[in-house]
Amino acid sequence: MTVARRWHRLRTLEKKEITWLLVGLGACVLLFVFLRLASEVFEGDTQAFDARILRALRSASDPSTPIGPAWLEYAMLDLTALGGPTVLGLVVLTVAGFLVLQTRYRAALVVLVTAASGELANYALKSAFMRPRPTIVPHLRDVVSTSFPSGHAMESAIIYLTLGAMLMRIAERPLTKIYCLAVAAMLTLLVGISRVFLGVHYPSDVLGGWILGFAWASICWLVEQRTEPITHVKEERDKPPPS
Repeated sequence: MTVARRWHRLRTLEKKEITWLLVGLGACVLLFVFLRLASEVFEGDTQAFDARILRALRSASDPSTPIGPAWLEYAMLDLTALGGPTVLGLVVLTVAGFLVLQTRYRAALVVLVTAASGELANYALKSAFMRPRPTIVPHLRDVVSTSFPSGHAMESAIIYLTLGAMLMRIAERPLTKIYCLAVAAMLTLLVGISRVFLGVHYPSDVLGGWILGFAWASICWLVEQRTEPITHVKEERDKPPPS
C-alpha cells in the first residue's frame, strides 16, 4: 500500500471518528434536554404554557371548534395518521420487504430493529410517566394511551428520519440529500403539530417525542455505523442489485 493510500485511509478514518463523536455528543445533549423537559412536565411547570397553546387553537366561544377553515381539521386527521402505528408499520414492513428483495438483509434488519426498539422505548416511557391526556379542550380524535411523550411524534421522528438518512446515502447530488432530509423532517413536524391541533397531546408531549425520537434515531445510526465491520451493512448496501 502506497503512502498516499495510507494517508487517505487515515484521513477517512479520522473523519468517521469525528462524525461518530459529534453524533454521540448530540444524542447525549438531546437525552439531557429530554430529561430536563420530563422533570418540568412531572412537576407541572409546563402546564400553563401547554394550556395556553391548546386554547389558542380553539374558538374562544366554543372549545370544541378548532380555529381555521373547516377543511383544516380533516387535513390534520389525515396528517396525524402518518404517525400512527398502522401507517408507520406498513411503511417499515414495505421498506424492509423492498430491502430483502434487493438482498439487503442486514439493512432491512437495521430498519426493523430501529422501529421496534423505538416502539418499546415509547411504551416504557408512557408507562413510567403516566401523564393523563389533556382535558382542557375536547379531543377531535379518540385516544386510549397516556400522554407523555407523544408516541406519534417520537415514532415518526425515528422512522422517517432513519429512512431519510438511508435515502441520503443512496442519493449522489447534495441537493437530493437535502431534499430527503427536508421531507423526513417535514413529515415529522406535521405529525407532531397535528397531535396538538386535535387536542390529544400537550405541546410538551410532542416536543418530548421529537427530542427523544431524534436522539433514538441518532443512537441507532451510531450503533449501526460502529458495528458495520461486523454486520457489513455498507458493503451490502453498495453491492449491485440482483439481476
